Amino acid sequence: MQTKRLYFLDWLRICAFFLLVLYHTGMYYVTWDWHIKTASPSQILEPFMLLSNPWRMSLLFLIGGAAAAFLLQKLGGKGLARERSKRLLLPLIFGMFFIVPPQAYFEVVSDVAYQGSYFDFMKLYVSGYNGFCDKNGCLDLPTWNHLWFLPYLWIYTLILAAIGSSRVQAAGSWLLRHLQGWKLFVLPIAFLAAGRILLLSHWPHTHNLTADWHNHALSLPMFLLGAAMAHQDGFWQRLASVRFVALGAFFTSWATIIGFYLMDETFQQTWLPLARCVYATCQWSGILAVCGFGYRHLNFDSAKRRYLTQAVFPVYILHQTLIICLAWAMKPAGVAPFAEGLLIVLGTLAISFGVFEVVRRIPLLRPLFGLGKAAEPQSAARKDLVQNLA
Repeated sequence: MQTKRLYFLDWLRICAFFLLVLYHTGMYYVTWDWHIKTASPSQILEPFMLLSNPWRMSLLFLIGGAAAAFLLQKLGGKGLARERSKRLLLPLIFGMFFIVPPQAYFEVVSDVAYQGSYFDFMKLYVSGYNGFCDKNGCLDLPTWNHLWFLPYLWIYTLILAAIGSSRVQAAGSWLLRHLQGWKLFVLPIAFLAAGRILLLSHWPHTHNLTADWHNHALSLPMFLLGAAMAHQDGFWQRLASVRFVALGAFFTSWATIIGFYLMDETFQQTWLPLARCVYATCQWSGILAVCGFGYRHLNFDSAKRRYLTQAVFPVYILHQTLIICLAWAMKPAGVAPFAEGLLIVLGTLAISFGVFEVVRRIPLLRPLFGLGKAAEPQSAARKDLVQNLA
């Protein structure tokens, strides 16, 4: 049974959220729908976006489940529910009314030529106005936008708390016995593929908590898998042993997906079920590879890990609003896309970490950004993994 701290999960979480900054910056430039767009969207970045798109959020739910399992063992079901409610719901409510609104404001200015001031918009925002509509539908206000991860994680944590630590660990032992050899690859891929084939067309991802059924069918099992395997050191060792095979499967399936997107619409519709199987292969093999290499090479502690583990949640809360505000501010300057994107990423990280440095020093602000009580310096190295994982 795993009893040591899983430092590599901290590092993977840090890297995944940094990738999220790059990904959301990229969303400004690609042809996919997003809150605001550059004047000349391009497909050039889209293959690179797909390098992380299949597995990144699933990995974060897996890590969130592992973190919750450690806290469940420590605090029990009621303690876990109470702690996670405070750490997730306060930042969500604060973020929806003080962090996210600029995203929606610039979106309606861009998409429906809204002429009102930000103050005028906020009066509509808090009143639940739903008259901002375009070809993609109407904007639901107020909104959580990129903070959708928090209510999903909260609901899944309550489910885990109801299950209980002993049952979760028993499930982990059972899975460890059965998920080996070819089953480690084939069974999860089959599960993910079935979900995409049966559910995705009917319930595309909307981040509407009560009607996002494919997302739940994907994210909740990943969360519960992370919780079940948190204490199973043999599972993480097994992933490390297949990391190169998983990496090869990932790049092969990724290349196949890119080829599929280059085909005409008739071909895509004909072979869509097969393409969804390939996407599921890319998703699961990506998770196997990332966790396997992470366990092998990142399972160590350092002062940087302790600092970044605290910083990553406030950076996550702030990053998308900063990306949109910086992109909007730079748009009239006509900066070349590469230089502009680099400035947006650097500016987002600089401002996010600057805010974090202020917030972590002010006790009243810490809970609003998902930070617990400040730790004593001498005990920082001994803090449990889950104290800083959202």
